[in-house]
Amino acid sequence: MQYDTNLAMGLGLTEETKALLHAWSPAMNATTLYHEVLESGLLSQISAYRLRNIVVRCFGNRYLVSGDEPARSLKRLASSLTSAELNQLFFIHTCRANPILRDFVTDVYWPSYEAASTAVSKVRAEDFIRRAIDDQKTPSRWADGQIERMGRYLTGCCSDFGLLSRPSKGGRPILPFRVEQKVVVYLAYELHFSGVSDNALLIHEDWQLFGLTREDVLDEIKRLSLKGLLIVQAAGDVIRISWKQPDMEALCDVLTQC
Repeated sequence: MQYDTNLAMGLGLTEETKALLHAWSPAMNATTLYHEVLESGLLSQISAYRLRNIVVRCFGNRYLVSGDEPARSLKRLASSLTSAELNQLFFIHTCRANPILRDFVTDVYWPSYEAASTAVSKVRAEDFIRRAIDDQKTPSRWADGQIERMGRYLTGCCSDFGLLSRPSKGGRPILPFRVEQKVVVYLAYELHFSGVSDNALLIHEDWQLFGLTREDVLDEIKRLSLKGLLIVQAAGDVIRISWKQPDMEALCDVLTQC
């Protein structure tokens, strides 16, 4: 999938996403939601032009996909999860909608973290983009100014989601980033309901956003089993999972009570 510049329309947008989830209802598409929010003055500090980009090109692309299932689930969970848990769910969906961010996290952030680097520099972000351009991952060659801006957007978005800190002289300092257990539950069930097999689930690319290997994911799944959230049987390279909840709505009900 080729990279685009939609990340420029809004980075993590964590607070804006919470507000939009509150305003959204299952009958609304992105355009309807935009008009609803515009007329209500919910985000009155944002210009109409920028609001449209945020709602349609960011919120819509991230959460109003797959039958609006992300928005439906997150709306149910928004009031009961901690900010860290909710932001990690936003992080997953933002990376899915923006492959350039996904690859930056897996190809730059985690290798830097594992190499005990202290920060991700401006140059490192721009080099990542230039390599992507050379690999024809963009629809056209981006100008230097656009490369610089996208580098800032990538590191800024990582900062919004808690992977990097505020800019410093040497770049953005790397922060420790560990997946929350309720996020593991959500992601495992969501992948299952999307048709991913039990064995394929352990190596799904979404886990890489949290730096998790197959063995790490299996350990996390076993912890969920100990809590009674599912039942896992593992024998060598083969695992079998008995899923206790019939759909995401039921799972969200369980997570709100945990």
